[in-house]
Amino acid sequence: MSFFKKLKDKFTKSTDSVTEKFKQGLTKTRDNFTSKVNDLVARYRKVDEDFFEELEEILIQADVGFNTVMELVEELKMEVKKKNIQDPAEVQSVISEKLVEIYEGNNEAPNTINIQANGLTVILFVGVNGVGKTTTIGKLAHKYKNEDKKVLLAAGDTFRAGAIDQLEVWGNRVGVDVIKQGEGSDPAAVMYDAIQAAKARKADILLCDTAGRLQNKVNLMNELEKVKRVIEREIPGAPHEVLLVLDATTGQNAMVQAKTFKEATNVSGIVLTKLDGTAKGGIVLAIRNELQIPVKFVGLGEKMDDLQEFDAEKYVYGLFSNVIEQSQE
Repeated sequence: MSFFKKLKDKFTKSTDSVTEKFKQGLTKTRDNFTSKVNDLVARYRKVDEDFFEELEEILIQADVGFNTVMELVEELKMEVKKKNIQDPAEVQSVISEKLVEIYEGNNEAPNTINIQANGLTVILFVGVNGVGKTTTIGKLAHKYKNEDKKVLLAAGDTFRAGAIDQLEVWGNRVGVDVIKQGEGSDPAAVMYDAIQAAKARKADILLCDTAGRLQNKVNLMNELEKVKRVIEREIPGAPHEVLLVLDATTGQNAMVQAKTFKEATNVSGIVLTKLDGTAKGGIVLAIRNELQIPVKFVGLGEKMDDLQEFDAEKYVYGLFSNVIEQSQE
């Protein structure tokens, strides 16, 4: 059974709203990426070196990342040779399979959020200004509240004008309390207050905002380390997640940010916002493969429930759904 057949059987007749969100959210990338792959397949009668060179270019343009593309194409060449594939159309199924394998190839870091079965779960959010960090916190607060969790927000971005107010707007919208101090106060002190409040109110989840300044790595590292020390002192083993929020529309610039934050703090997962707003959704694979950090959530639209847990198979289905649904297998 081809991988296309597997995805077709699994998702084509699915009424799962999340699968539909991946399909709709990846429309721009699908229209850009698969239309080029379809055109490539139509122009070649055999799978040769020229075919692979053009495929490399298409993948790089989709922001899959140079190293990931080279690795993927080498594996494709081996698979084509092993299966003696002559028809370029058959390569599409192999591409989709290899994309999932690349994403899931390193299973040491799980995609799921490390929610504590007993006691408080502390999730720290990092990322530069303008990537959708506060919005992400608000949407996750909504998600967890709907799962009957008691949620608190910590307004740790005390430097950006309006950041505390913005988080409060989300808190009011979702119906969760925000622990804050005045603008310009010490973020570590805010975290201390938030943890004490979370303990006193028997909260399940504390979502912590942080400043998004990136003037230099030393300041960033010192600030984040101080915040993390306070959290860990009050709750051993916390923070349970450090989620780096990246804007998918910034492409390779998001990779640069990811590398900087990875050096500055122990990032456990990525939240990739605005995936629906880019035609270069291959950045998901570049981040996973080149930085070995799992993408834990993706933004697939503007609505409150459009922030979804990442699923590699649903992602690939979203990329190739038009081809998969038309396949005759």
